Amino acid sequence: MNKREFLALSVMSAVALPSFAHPPQSANSAGPTLLTVTGAIGRANRGPLDPALDQLMHKQQIQFDKGYTYDFEALLSLSPLSIQPTLEYDNRSHQLSGPSLLDVIKTTEVALSDSTRLLLRAVDGYAVTISVEDVRKYRFIVATHLDGRPMPLGGLGPLYAVYDADRFPEMLAKPIDARFALCPWGLYYIEVLGA
Repeated sequence: MNKREFLALSVMSAVALPSFAHPPQSANSAGPTLLTVTGAIGRANRGPLDPALDQLMHKQQIQFDKGYTYDFEALLSLSPLSIQPTLEYDNRSHQLSGPSLLDVIKTTEVALSDSTRLLLRAVDGYAVTISVEDVRKYRFIVATHLDGRPMPLGGLGPLYAVYDADRFPEMLAKPIDARFALCPWGLYYIEVLGA
């Protein structure tokens, strides 16, 4: 093998190898994973956490044997809902749209009861546990769009677990900065916990 053939083979190998260095995506995936659901799920499209390649989850001490992943297209394929809460960050009303949080979870073929709990985790490590009963009562969505535009990473997105606090008198009675404690922006991980 001459030097030119060796260099060409090296470049081709370097281009091909990165595809093997990432956790498996869904066979239908068109983009990077934005949301991973684990725990008491019935359907999975990825294997266990890889501590070397799933660095953010590993550093946040997440562990799982199987998961279900969503890219942006998969989330957009679910029926969207729109809400218009007043947000705590600018005290203004904004339109948020995306699929129902329950529809996202149901895709994993999980058996849900009101006492099932969901651990929602944001990229900054903020985590909150909420019952399915409250998710249903407050009609949580996984917002993908803010005022008609996809939400960027570094803002409230790309995903935001949120509800319309303005529609619930008990929430409206709270100071605005206390209404969204159950709403992680930068949502990237959900664990379905048993009752």
